[in-house]
Amino acid sequence: MGSLGAILKHPDDVYPLLKVKMAAKNAAKQIPPEPHWAFCYSMLHKVSRSFAFVIQQLDTELRNAVCIFYLVLRALDTVEDDTSIASEIKVPILNAFHRHIYDRDWHFSCGTKEYKVLMDQFHHVSTAFLELGPSYQEAIEEITKRMGAGMAKFICKEVETTDDYDEYCHYVAGLVGLGLSKLFHASGSEDLAADSLSNSMGLFLQKTNIIRDYLEDINEIPKSRMFWPRQIWSKYVNKLEDLKYEDNSVKAVECLNDMVTNALIHVEDCLKYMSALRDRAIFRFCAIPQIMAIGTLALCYNNIEVFRGVVKLRRGLTAKIIHHTRTMDDVYGAFFDFSCMLKAKVNKDDPSATKTLSRLEAIQKTCRDSGALNKRKSYFVSREPRYSPALMVVLIILSIIIAYLSTNRIKN
Repeated sequence: MGSLGAILKHPDDVYPLLKVKMAAKNAAKQIPPEPHWAFCYSMLHKVSRSFAFVIQQLDTELRNAVCIFYLVLRALDTVEDDTSIASEIKVPILNAFHRHIYDRDWHFSCGTKEYKVLMDQFHHVSTAFLELGPSYQEAIEEITKRMGAGMAKFICKEVETTDDYDEYCHYVAGLVGLGLSKLFHASGSEDLAADSLSNSMGLFLQKTNIIRDYLEDINEIPKSRMFWPRQIWSKYVNKLEDLKYEDNSVKAVECLNDMVTNALIHVEDCLKYMSALRDRAIFRFCAIPQIMAIGTLALCYNNIEVFRGVVKLRRGLTAKIIHHTRTMDDVYGAFFDFSCMLKAKVNKDDPSATKTLSRLEAIQKTCRDSGALNKRKSYFVSREPRYSPALMVVLIILSIIIAYLSTNRIKN
């Protein structure tokens, strides 16, 4: 759960934190008995606890397909990410990965920690994949093939232009959006979304991660991972790694703001995609990560800490997003709130300020035009009320009791 200091500062985080923690514990208990499925769901919890929690809301058949889709692409990503693998070994594996998922005996040792376990015991994933319906298998194979080829292409190519950046993000994340749309459609729950909208869903999340993870990627051993496009960073420094040095703090923040502004171009497509979803579980599965992304960008914007350490949403705010995101009105409200937070940080002297403000105003107009802003409470960036210490203790105790009773009622 969140730190004591954060809870005392934001006491209304307590109830959502407890609800999410209890729901996550219940999700962890819902591991299938079959060894291969048990491995897949256990591994899912290890490589992405937040994704493992959100996926539990889906119906069993679709949940299994999405779980395997995620693990296959995570394994593919592990091969790409391992900078110790020589290109002449890595490229053929990436290009052939879509065939390996049909081979129960295939595995390849790479990665570290839980990712190494995933790769060493990949036969469990293949076994589960072969139990999926044909339409699910076809969608996963197609996306894996296209993604592997795209990753292989960028092993030998740097991200030079913003077009390169969009192409790279398409291969590693936009295709995930396309694949998920295919799985949703195969389940019979949703119409097949336009590729352009599905692509934007992936690009918005990927660009947010690339911005947030600058320091981790640039410090990667034995070789830096560089995803920020030269067309953007070369306006501010001579080398991408120069952004992390204190002497370049002003230029680093200006470059960061340029990158955030680039990511914002995908927001309107994301809102259009989510507004068309009919199934409530699929909607929450898609909406929660998108709200976290716009919230993360709002925190990162104009924030030198991106080049000093880790910038991420506090746990209590993440729990609120998970707990309160139910309808499209909630999504419009969250995007409006976080865009207001970001807009308040824009310095008119910033080189990208005009473009940033234009994109934020377009997002806010879409949210206002939805008619949703007067229908919801602002959960995400409203000013927190101040409570006396005694009242905070009472609120915390009540939240624990209510969350416990609520969870037991659901289980019964």
